[in-house]
Amino acid sequence: MLKVGITGQSGFIGSHLFNYLNLQKEKIKTIPFEDEFFNNEDTLAEWAGKCDTIVHLAALNRHNDADVIYKTNLMLVSRLISAAEKSGKRHHILFSSSTQEERDNPYGNSKKEGRQMLQEWAQRTGGIFTGFVIPNVFGPFGDPYYNSVVATFSHQLTHGENPEIHVDGELKLIYVQELVEVMYGAILARESKNPYRVDHTSVSKVSRILELLNRYKTEYIENNIIPGFENSFEKNLFNTFRCYIDIKNHNPVTLKQNTDNRGSFVETIKTQLGGQFSFSTTVPGITRGNHFHTRKIERFIVIKGEAIIRLRRIGTDKVMEFKLTGDNPAFVDMPVWYTHNITNTGKEELYTLFWINEFFDPNDPDTFYEEVEIE
Repeated sequence: MLKVGITGQSGFIGSHLFNYLNLQKEKIKTIPFEDEFFNNEDTLAEWAGKCDTIVHLAALNRHNDADVIYKTNLMLVSRLISAAEKSGKRHHILFSSSTQEERDNPYGNSKKEGRQMLQEWAQRTGGIFTGFVIPNVFGPFGDPYYNSVVATFSHQLTHGENPEIHVDGELKLIYVQELVEVMYGAILARESKNPYRVDHTSVSKVSRILELLNRYKTEYIENNIIPGFENSFEKNLFNTFRCYIDIKNHNPVTLKQNTDNRGSFVETIKTQLGGQFSFSTTVPGITRGNHFHTRKIERFIVIKGEAIIRLRRIGTDKVMEFKLTGDNPAFVDMPVWYTHNITNTGKEELYTLFWINEFFDPNDPDTFYEEVEIE
């Protein structure tokens, strides 16, 4: 079993990679990292000594002083090399550089020179080095105004702001889940490869990205319609967009009841996709779920009885609760990377409708068990 540590574990790519590796329990054991380790060479060397493989993602992307970006990133590489050598282990180090290398700017230069430093380390010590050169990355939980234009636009559109396009360039993109799968393959391979140029998986102009995000806002937030997708890029963009919605204020979403002397009629799901519909009955006091998805779009609709739906983002301890009742039908959608469950809190059977955007495949279920409540 490989012991893998990730510098920058709490960052955008780092958190996704850490969570993904934690699903590979038969092959990988993660060694937790804290940013403060870089401030103490003994602590950093002790951590490095516990690792077989180190993925170096820690870096400074933006700062008012460009020189600070350059010096900080090279300092981090230098300290990591010293810690690796002090630990006495023969590591496999993977390094994330960027296509910004092609531009003459402090960030790109720091990445290119950092990659060269690690190449020299590998040649000098017999270590294994993989130097990734990565295109623009987008995905859930990126920091707006920092990680990507997708994160910025998604945040703005879900928080009452008006995005502006300053340069309508064409972007070569990779979804963060696709990137961590590439990294996982390289971790297992344990082969020196520098540069390792990661292929982009989509190309889009900035204006097209904003057009799609505006459509998602109109259809999904304003009209409760699950939009259709022409390709995986659009689905990944949608899953990214909806993670910026304020879950607590958005949910539960009340459904309109049309009532006459015959009874009532409620539209539960409007979708341009298809997918799978199902329902369950749950006896009082029973909880269903306690799992999460990394790509699926899922909706829970309570149509009879009383329930609490709980959600918790993987890697955090904050649990959100939503009370629903069939007397006032409502739904809650499950964001990717949020473990979730539903509990019958009433005295009668609970009737719940479920919709998910793809058929269940036992060979690729995209369903991972994890309790919502942390004891």
